Amino acid sequence: MAQSRQRYEELTPAQRKRLITKMLVRSILVALLIVVAYYTLPLDRPADVGLIILVVGLLVLAGILTWQIRMIVGSPFPRLRAFETLVVGIPLLLVVFASVYFLIDKAQVDSFTQALTKTDAMYFTVTVFSTVGFGDITAKSELARTLVTLQMLFNLAVFGLVAKLIFGAVEIGLQRRSTGPDKPPGADPPTVAPESP
Repeated sequence: MAQSRQRYEELTPAQRKRLITKMLVRSILVALLIVVAYYTLPLDRPADVGLIILVVGLLVLAGILTWQIRMIVGSPFPRLRAFETLVVGIPLLLVVFASVYFLIDKAQVDSFTQALTKTDAMYFTVTVFSTVGFGDITAKSELARTLVTLQMLFNLAVFGLVAKLIFGAVEIGLQRRSTGPDKPPGADPPTVAPESP
């Protein structure tokens, strides 16, 4: 049997280790590329470009999430694929909001309690995402507060809806793996209890 058709439980320890290492390295590299792009791309445009980045970034994130959920359902290793989705999706969400906060701060100087560098914008985004909120940087302008509120709502969606979708896709993928590729889930005939005499 080819490795891609085997269930995770059927793999040898060496095959499991290679598979996990490959997925971890790929996920971490993509996440690092996202962060490197954030720090290297010039973000010196006015605020309206920041809103465009927000809308386009969230649409890209939704598209990637939709594609990844399909990949999880069809994957021979749905749990690993779900982990990979989170490792890539969360940094993308953080970079989108950090970019917008950075651009808003450059367009409206008093949007936050202090001027933001890219690192400050990322730090602020992560504190909002993690719900820590140290209070050292806060949103002051109406636009900044609106965007922070939007990020908080997206955070709830990430923690709730997206997690449910990803774990649901894992369950569907596991069901498909257990029933086989040619047999749809639920295709087994129902079992009938024997009649008592």
